[in-house]
Amino acid sequence: MDDTPSRPAAPSEKPFTLTREYLQSGGLSDSIRRTNPHVRLLTDDERCASLNAILADRPEHGDGLWVFAYGSLIWNPAMHITARLLARVQDWHRDYCLATTGGRGTPDNPGMLLGLKPGGACVGAVLRIDEDVLREELEILWRREMVADGYIPRWTAVETPAGKPLGSAIAFTINPEGPSYCGPMPEAELVRRIATARGSLGTAADYLFNTRDGLRSMGITDPLLERLGNAVSALQEKLA
Repeated sequence: MDDTPSRPAAPSEKPFTLTREYLQSGGLSDSIRRTNPHVRLLTDDERCASLNAILADRPEHGDGLWVFAYGSLIWNPAMHITARLLARVQDWHRDYCLATTGGRGTPDNPGMLLGLKPGGACVGAVLRIDEDVLREELEILWRREMVADGYIPRWTAVETPAGKPLGSAIAFTINPEGPSYCGPMPEAELVRRIATARGSLGTAADYLFNTRDGLRSMGITDPLLERLGNAVSALQEKLA
């Protein structure tokens, strides 16, 4: 790989917003298929089977369920939710471990997205979906998070930051066997990718900044995202 840093991705005239309507129409899958025809996307049947499996294992039944948000779901859920609470999951931590050659990167300059990796703990938010719209909203969520096989949805125990149990939530954990999984890389390369990558959904830098700022708005300071945010801003200024 050429070690010369790329220029920062130029800001678009009108930033793209991932909406529920776009997801319902299959726009995300269509966009990835056009820009990355070599990427294997889940079929409608596979996605439906995945959703059916998670609902079949549902540990709690009542007036709705929780979804755990640790990345872009924090600042753009694109679903109808009735509550949002600060929450923590144990035994999983937030990390940059998923390469993207479509949404926020290209095959020539992949961007990076967050995933939940085993170990540690992660503070984010839980989003409540009402029972009467459950299937519709989860189908939108699956069209977003399960467009390919980068994540493994699973039920995780969630609690308040003080340790009070909140029940169970769906969380999208990283699939270490998926083709987009990235193991540890030098931080300088991670910063370069985030600072310079752009795809059909926007820049990898905006994804970082929006997630960092979304966490800040809830009173959460994530040391990794704060450090990367400072380094990405510095590199973008240097390359401008």
